[in-house]
Amino acid sequence: MKDNQWIDISQPLDEKLAHWPGDTPFHYVTEYTKEQTGSVNIGKLTMSLHSGTHIDAPFHFDNDGARVLDLDINRYTGTARVINASAFEKLDEHAFSQFDLSGVTRVLVKTSVPNNPAHFPEDFPYVTPCGADHLKQCGIQLIGVDVPSVDHPVSKELEGHHALLKNDIAILENIMLDHVEDGDYELIALPLPIREGDGSPVRAVIRKQS
Repeated sequence: MKDNQWIDISQPLDEKLAHWPGDTPFHYVTEYTKEQTGSVNIGKLTMSLHSGTHIDAPFHFDNDGARVLDLDINRYTGTARVINASAFEKLDEHAFSQFDLSGVTRVLVKTSVPNNPAHFPEDFPYVTPCGADHLKQCGIQLIGVDVPSVDHPVSKELEGHHALLKNDIAILENIMLDHVEDGDYELIALPLPIREGDGSPVRAVIRKQS
């Protein structure tokens, strides 16, 4: 692959896609066929806003939080550093302190969990409050993780989400980094302009910086 080519780090949206237990599964159907309309096929989607690769808006976990259309889209484009944190069970201050995060405002974290969109992992590393505080001190404004959430799957307090919000750090979840080397990349992961949304699916792509 040439260095200037875009790399897709998104989970494919199809019927095999694993979803958060109890959430709405992804479903696509051709609602109207070309034979029916005489000119075009028209598809219909049923899905959670947190299906596959997506961003969280603060309203997802805070009733007074910003909705998707309130977010600064500049957070979701620009230089991002991919780091391999697969040696760590928690994304805390100790884990993040092992990496040089200077010179970037976005970090994409590769964990020990294999990228398998058809499987929802029962356990995965999560961001701790001290980890979020450390990212803030490093100047990070967006974190992307290759797991379904920045919090543990059984957490109800969502300490990671709230700590990242307190530190003004945007959240990108379910990216796919197994095929990506560590280093600096240009990131594009723009949310859809869903005015009242608590999240949005994104097509996340990166391109290696020279």
